[in-house]
Parts: sequence; structure tokens; C-alpha cells
Amino acid sequence: MQTNLADFIKNTREGEEAEAILRACVHCGFCTATCPTYQLLGDELDGPRGRIYLIKQVLEGAPVTAKTQTHLDRCLTCRNCETTCPSGVKYGRLVDIGRQVVEQRVERPLGERIKRKLLVEGLTRPMVFKTALRAGQFFRPLLSPALQDKVPQRRHAGMWPAREHARKMLVLEGCAQPGMAPNINTATARVLDALGVQLVVAPKAGCCGALRHHMNQQEAALDDMRRNIDAWWPYVQPASGTAAADAVEAIVMTASGCGVTVKEYGHLLAHDSAYAEKARRIAELTRDLSEIMPQFEAQLAQLVGARAGGTAAGRVAYHPPCTLQHGQQIRGQVEGVLRAVGVDVVLCADSHLCCGSAGSYSLLQPELSLQLRDRKLANLADTGATTIVSANVGCSAHLQSGTETPVMHWIELIDKALK
Repeated sequence: MQTNLADFIKNTREGEEAEAILRACVHCGFCTATCPTYQLLGDELDGPRGRIYLIKQVLEGAPVTAKTQTHLDRCLTCRNCETTCPSGVKYGRLVDIGRQVVEQRVERPLGERIKRKLLVEGLTRPMVFKTALRAGQFFRPLLSPALQDKVPQRRHAGMWPAREHARKMLVLEGCAQPGMAPNINTATARVLDALGVQLVVAPKAGCCGALRHHMNQQEAALDDMRRNIDAWWPYVQPASGTAAADAVEAIVMTASGCGVTVKEYGHLLAHDSAYAEKARRIAELTRDLSEIMPQFEAQLAQLVGARAGGTAAGRVAYHPPCTLQHGQQIRGQVEGVLRAVGVDVVLCADSHLCCGSAGSYSLLQPELSLQLRDRKLANLADTGATTIVSANVGCSAHLQSGTETPVMHWIELIDKALK
């Protein structure tokens, strides 16, 4: 695709990246076949190819309108189009650049600005979010059905193991996950403890930066990333005189939405001379939990087989998050680990399509989000599964809001099997 960038972005880092992405697009339209919003709305401008044209026009200096912003806002950033694209177009990066430019040129209505500000500040501060969530859970019976959908039932975390091991891995607590599903990380710690690995938390690490980044607050998101790098670095590169064996061997992500962002730290901070090398190293060490566990399959199978009760009874349906299967291009790992411990795990029809959660999307685009959720739940129900598992807290909470079937993180299922 030929481009002629406007002076305001020509020869900038973002402009050069956007131009390279635009030139890779050959207009084939394969991406529209797997775009959830195009399937729902049937509008070319609500599919990747149409949005690419809109972004191209914006970057070439065409007038920017609220209509342009609406079409970009409706994108889930599921990156299914990247999996489908035969030309390797990095659509996710392009839409981030396009949204930021549009955000600077189109002022949102006051109510929308306030809502987005509250979301960013509330969701990225664990104590604020947890306090608000607990209040919502306490008053849940008094809330409208629509609001009840947004407030998950309270879940409790089990005990964090106390044993120490020579093998150590870091885990990101996250911002929303400790309040919504605190058992995910403790279950991960217990499973790894049984396998001889100690899971540790860096107290000063916080939000991975994904929420601010996708809400067009890129500079603030980079500050989140720098803070995490500073918090993790002593564990990655122990101080002089400390044994190299004390360094962690991986940074484990139990939420795929965080993992896909942390793996991009190296790229996003490549321009920062003070952090570029550290960011590259952090990204290199980052692994989704599903990348860590396959090495333990034989050991897990032996442990589960030796415990009374074994794995959970019944068929289990696995919903692979978009941030895992499209963002990180990881497929088949979770199913392999679950089958190794005797779980009857299946995928539903159209398992490649988004469930509609997409971070803050379910709060900002509720109508489209609920349509996608209900379509996904119908396909999951058709599998006959008695339990649904996923690999991202946002997906799990979103799906649980529309079904009585238990929804949990897949590591929680393994943790139950080990008890």
C-alpha cells in the first residue's frame, strides 16, 4: 500500500513504523473473514482492512472526525487478523499508533472522558480496585442485572507455599487479577512448589501498562513498564557478589493479556537508551504459564496419578484468549498440559474468535461485547462441558457473567487435581 505521510508524523519513530506496516498490506481482505466486529456489523470500516484505510488517511493528513474514532474504538485489538494475514501485517501496532493520533485530534464528550479516566485510574491501582470491587460485591443484590454482570462473585485465595527451592521464577501479580481472582497466582505457586520451583513476587511491580497503552495514554504506559523493569531487575540481575544461581529463570505470566504486553517491552522501549537493553532482557525472560508447564508434564501426570481423586470429573472446555493465541501465537500448550494429567479437554466451534472481553472493551462497548460473549458461550455449551477454563482473568470473568457453568483459570484445575 503506497503512502505519503503528512509532515506531523513523517520521519518520526511512529511514522516510520506505521509506514512499514501500511506498505506490507496488499488489500487482500482475508482479515475480514476472522474479524469479530466485521462479522457482527458487516461494515468494511469495522474490519481490519477498512480501519487500515482510515489510519492511512489520518496519517496522510486527512480530516479526523468522531466517526473515525468510533470505528477505531470498536476494534477489540484481538489481533485475529494478524494470524490470518498472509503478508504479516502488524495490525495491532498500527491501530495503537492510529488511535493515539486520533485521540490527540478529536476531543471526546465530557462524560466519556470522565468514564475513561475513572477506568484507567481505578483498574490500574490494585487497592483502589479491590476496595471498589468489595463494595460492589457487598451491594451486589441491590444492583441492576447489567451492573451485577460486571461484578463477579467473591473468590478466595488459598495459601501461598512457604517452602524455598533452588529454582525460582518471578510472577506478576497484576492490577485487577488480585481482586477478581486471587487464587490464580496462589494456585500457580502451589503447583510449581509441588514441582520444585519457588514462585516469587516483586513487591514494587504493578500494572503491566497494557490498559493505559490501549486507552491511548502511551507515555504513562511506558512509565508503568519502566517501574516494572526497575522492580524486576534485582531478581533478573542480582547485585555484584551475589550468586548467579539466585537469579530467576523466567518471569511467569498467569494473565495472557499482561504477557503479550510485557513481551513487547523491548520493542516499546527500544528508543529509551536507559531502558532499551533491560527491556529487551525482560521481554526475553517473559513466559506465559502455558510455556512453562509442558516441561513438567510427566512429573505432573505422576503426581496427579498418585493423589486420590485425580483430575476434576467431566468434560472441560478450554477458551484460548486472543492475547495468547493471536497476540503471543501460542496454541495447543494448555490443552497438552491438561490432557497429560487426564483431563478431557475440548475446544468449541470458532475457538479462534474473541469472547468480547478485551480488557476495558466490555465496559466501553457493552453491546458488542455481550453479543460476542453470548455467541461464545453458546458454542462452549454445545461441547457438553461441565467446566470452562481460560488463561486470562478478563475472559474468565466476562464468560462467567453469562453462565452458571463454572469458569476458572486452567492452572486452578491442576491445583485441584493435586490436592
